[in-house]
Amino acid sequence: MAEGILGLASGQGASLNQELIDKLKAAEQKARVEPIEKDIEDITKEREVFSTIDTKVGELLDAIKPFDLFVSGGVNAFDQKAATTSGDSVTFNAVDATKLNKGVTTVNIDTLAQKDVYQSNAVNAATKDALGDIGTLTIDVAGKTLNFNTADFSTYDELVDQINTNPEVNASVEQVGTDSYRLVLKSADSGLDNKLTISGAASQALGYTTDGTTVNATNQLLTAQDMKAFVDGVEYNVSSNKLTVDGLEMTATKTGISTINITDDNTQIQAQVENFITKYNELVDLVDGEAFDSSSSIKDKSAIRSILTQIKDKLFGEYGPNDKSLFNYGFEIDKAGKLSLDTKTFSTAISDDLEGLKELFVGTAANEGLGTQLKTVLDEMNFSDGVLTSYLATMDSREETLNKEKEKAEETLNNKYSQLANQFAAYGAIINQFEASFSGLKMMIQQSTTSG
Repeated sequence: MAEGILGLASGQGASLNQELIDKLKAAEQKARVEPIEKDIEDITKEREVFSTIDTKVGELLDAIKPFDLFVSGGVNAFDQKAATTSGDSVTFNAVDATKLNKGVTTVNIDTLAQKDVYQSNAVNAATKDALGDIGTLTIDVAGKTLNFNTADFSTYDELVDQINTNPEVNASVEQVGTDSYRLVLKSADSGLDNKLTISGAASQALGYTTDGTTVNATNQLLTAQDMKAFVDGVEYNVSSNKLTVDGLEMTATKTGISTINITDDNTQIQAQVENFITKYNELVDLVDGEAFDSSSSIKDKSAIRSILTQIKDKLFGEYGPNDKSLFNYGFEIDKAGKLSLDTKTFSTAISDDLEGLKELFVGTAANEGLGTQLKTVLDEMNFSDGVLTSYLATMDSREETLNKEKEKAEETLNNKYSQLANQFAAYGAIINQFEASFSGLKMMIQQSTTSG
């Protein structure tokens, strides 16, 4: 005899539970959400590959910059200079290499620029801390007249603090013995234009002057003076110990004669070219490896290939008034599209045709060379409509769309199975009611059968 009708009296209401809902939801999530999550994971991998490509393009850009006509600082690979020096009276620094003159420059330092430095008479601590009214201290410096009424100050230190509010003078109280102090005044800058003229009753009382105006030679430690120098025989009188002539900064350290010999430096050109070739070949390997690999994470392979296409358009062009290419100077290319250099041919070109090489790589404003044009192309890849920026924007857009699709799919599933849980609860109650009714009917049938 049957135990139930459509499962009644078999406890089937209990089978409509959360475990069943979770299994149904997991199955549907695997079909609808996980494919989207996989696509998002693929974009993450794609970003990693793209970032590597972007880095390699940046390295190639750095490698070509020495051959750019408009290179920062104005000194390209063909304008490098080397220098040798003699003597120790001057240190040299090239502040603008484009203005440097080749050949020997002789610098004769006759006098060094120096500050005015005065010290007061020595006083003990008690006097230092009880200045008192000793009249007005007047300091003329750099076209200014500074007046200090000592009656306004209780101590030497207070006077010093007020003097130092003026940038033209440096003042300090120096302990020069066990109980001995001096008020030291220095012009902030060297040179005759910054000399100190100290006067007034306080000046005489402090010992800077003998009669309020006449300098006390004992207490003037340094006398302001300009640097006097001769550069290739030309006389210079300047307030600083630094002098810049034709892009060369010269800092005097002592009197005497020093020389610098400036020559062209072509020793780095070949190394810089070889570095460019290395970076180009690395980019070729990377892009080709991704573009022709079916398992690559890169989605838009044509966009990635266009990076090399744009570079090759410039790389294999002709430049200069004689329409020469890289292959006229020892460059070679193999079947994989990678470059190499015949160093002997290139070295000969540096020695015998340096101007031709410069026309090829750098060019002029009217006829830009390979390096100048390629640098522009590589720069533009990161502009708003450049291939790198556009590819990144496309990835961002795809990822945003996928995240929205995932969010929508998850929301749909959550709503669907939340509703299903409510329905299961209602169905379970109904089934339980039917099962309870059927249980009573079953008992009546069994009793009727037994009594018969």
